[in-house]
Amino acid sequence: MAEGTNGRRRFSDKWGKHELDVLAVLSSAFPQWLTSRQIAQRVKAYADSYGELADQAAKAAFAKQFQRDRAKLAAMGIAIESRQPEYSSKSEGQDFASYRLQLGDEPRVRLRFDLEDLPVLAAANYLARSISMSQSSEQQLHQSSRSTPRVPQIPIPGLGLDSIAPGLGTQTIPDALQRVIDSRRFAATVDVNGEHINVAYTDSDDLAMFVLEHPGATIISPPEAADAFHRRLVAATGFAEADGDSEDDTHTLANTAQRDSTPDHDLNGYDEDNAKRSSASFQTGSEVDRRLRLMLFLSAHLGEEFSLAELAERFVGKTRNEDELKRAINVIHKDINTLTTVSDDGEMAGSQFFDIDWSLLDTENIVSATNSLGLERLAGVSPQYLSLITASVSYLAHSPLLPEGSRAQADSLYKRLRQHVEPGETPWLSLTGYELEPTSFTVVKRALDTASLLDMEYTDGAGRTRRKIVAPAKIFVDEGVYYAAVWTDIGDAISEDQKTKPDVNGVTPLNGNSRNGSHEDAWQMLRLARIERAELVTPLHKVEFPDAPISELRKWSFDNGTAAMFITDKPDLAFTKSLPGASTEAHGTGEKVHLTVSSDSWFVAFCISHARHIVAVAPGTLRTMILARARRELSLEQEVTLVDE
Repeated sequence: MAEGTNGRRRFSDKWGKHELDVLAVLSSAFPQWLTSRQIAQRVKAYADSYGELADQAAKAAFAKQFQRDRAKLAAMGIAIESRQPEYSSKSEGQDFASYRLQLGDEPRVRLRFDLEDLPVLAAANYLARSISMSQSSEQQLHQSSRSTPRVPQIPIPGLGLDSIAPGLGTQTIPDALQRVIDSRRFAATVDVNGEHINVAYTDSDDLAMFVLEHPGATIISPPEAADAFHRRLVAATGFAEADGDSEDDTHTLANTAQRDSTPDHDLNGYDEDNAKRSSASFQTGSEVDRRLRLMLFLSAHLGEEFSLAELAERFVGKTRNEDELKRAINVIHKDINTLTTVSDDGEMAGSQFFDIDWSLLDTENIVSATNSLGLERLAGVSPQYLSLITASVSYLAHSPLLPEGSRAQADSLYKRLRQHVEPGETPWLSLTGYELEPTSFTVVKRALDTASLLDMEYTDGAGRTRRKIVAPAKIFVDEGVYYAAVWTDIGDAISEDQKTKPDVNGVTPLNGNSRNGSHEDAWQMLRLARIERAELVTPLHKVEFPDAPISELRKWSFDNGTAAMFITDKPDLAFTKSLPGASTEAHGTGEKVHLTVSSDSWFVAFCISHARHIVAVAPGTLRTMILARARRELSLEQEVTLVDE
C-alpha cells in the first residue's frame, strides 16, 4: 500500500481480498451487529488504511470504500443490512451505524444441478435478477420505487445460487437474450384472463401495447402505470381524421397539450422518447467474484471432496488442452491459498474461511474443506428466490427467446424445480413482445397434427368477437409473437348445417370461402393470443391448399395490407423511426407518417399505445376501430372500478 500525503496509507486491494475479509468478519460475528468502527478495526485492509476512524477524513474514506464493497457483495446475492442505534446522534452516525449479514428467517434450499442445466439456469438467473418486483404483498408493490431501473444492486438476501450450482458464473448469456431483458427496465402486475402476470416492459407505451394485444387484460399495479394507460385511452378517443391537410388536423395539433398534459418521463424516471438502453451483465469473471463463488460452494459442501480439475472446470471454465487445464488448476490452487491465508504478523487476515486437508491436496490434488466460520448459513437459495428462478425457467421453456433444444432442457429443469416450490407460489412472468405459448397453441397444434379444421372465436382489432371455421396451415413466431397461418377457403369440407350452426352465444361462423376467388385472399394471419376459443372439427374430406413458405405469407400480408397514415405532435420521435417501410414528411409542428398495415389489430394497439404523440389517423375505417377499442377499454375500466367499490 502506498503512503498518503497525510501519513496514512491509501487504500489498496491488489489481490481483491477485502470483500472476503468483510464477509468473514460479519459471518463470524453473526447474529451480533458490528459498528463501522468495529468493522474498520477487524478487517485488516481497512485497519491498515483507515486506522481507528479518528478523524472525519478517515470516516468519509472508509464509508465510501465500505459501501462499494457492500454493493459488490449485494450484487453477488450477499446482502448486508444496517441499522442506526437509538443512542447514536446523526453527527455520530458514521461512527456508530451498525451492520450484519441479512440472512432472513427462512432456511436455504440446496439442490443438485447437472452440467447440462447450467446454461439454462444461468439464463433464468439473469432473468430473475433483472425482474424488480415484489413476491410478497400488494403493499410492497405500491411502495416500490417507480424511478429506479431494474438493476442488480437490488439485493436478494442469501441468493447463494453459486454455492449449489458451481460454474454458473462461467456460462455465457446469449447477447440477444441480454438485449431483450436489459431493455425492459420496469415491471407491472397485469391481470390476463384471471392470471396475475408480472410483466417487464421498456416504457409506458410498451406496457400499453402489451395490454391491448391481450384482450381483457387490466393493469393491477402500480397505479401510475394504470393511470398512464388510462391517459392513452382518453387521448385516442380524440383522434381526428388525417385524410388530408385539413383545418381539423392543424387545430388538433395546436391543442395536443390539452389532451395529455402529464409527461410520462416523470412516471418512469427517464425520457421514454430518448431512453438509452442499458446493458449490464451479471456474469462476472474477476478474481474476487470467482473466489466468492468458490467460497460459497465450499461452504455448502463442507467435508466433501473435489478434485482441483473439477473445480477448475466449474469456476474457471472448460479448457481446450492440457496446458490450459494446468493453468486453470493453478488458478484454483491460488484461490484456495487466498481463502486460507494468515497475515505476516501471525494474526488471521480475515479471509481464513476454512481448514483444508493439506495432505490430501498436496498428494492427490483433492480439496476438502471444514470450519467455514458459519458461512454455510449463506449457502443455498431462499424459497422466495427459488420460486422466481422456477418461474423464469418455465418462461424460457415456453417462450421463443431460447432455441428449441435449450427450451426442451428448460422444460426438463422446470419439472424438477417445481417439486421444491409450494403450489401456487410460482409467479407468472412475461416480457413485452415475447409472449408465452398462448392457451390456444395446444389445440391449434393438435389440429395441424391431425389434419383437422378449427372452429374458432377470435378478437378483431376493435375488440369484437368473431367466429370462423378454418384449416390451420402453420404456426410461426414473428418478433417474439405466435401466429397461425390459416386457410379460410374450406369449401364443402363442412356441411351446410356446420356453416350456419350458432355456438352457445348465438354466434354463427363467417363464410369460409375466399372473398374474390383468389388463393391469396384465402390466407389469414392470426395471432394465437387473440383466439379465445377453438374446437377441432373433422372435415368431410381433406382441405387442399398451397404450401406457401412463411416468407411468402408475410410478404403477401404486407403487399395486400391497408395504406394507413397518422400525424404526430412533434418530429423525430423514436417510435416512428422503428416502423419498417414507413415514410415521413413534415406536417405543422409534427410529422405525417405513411405506412402499409398488414394487421388492423396491430395498428389499433399501436396508435392507442402512442396516443400521447398521435393526433390524427387515416383511413377512417381504422380510426373507427381505434375509437371503438379505446371506448371499450374505458368502459371495462369503469366496470372494474365499480366491482372494486
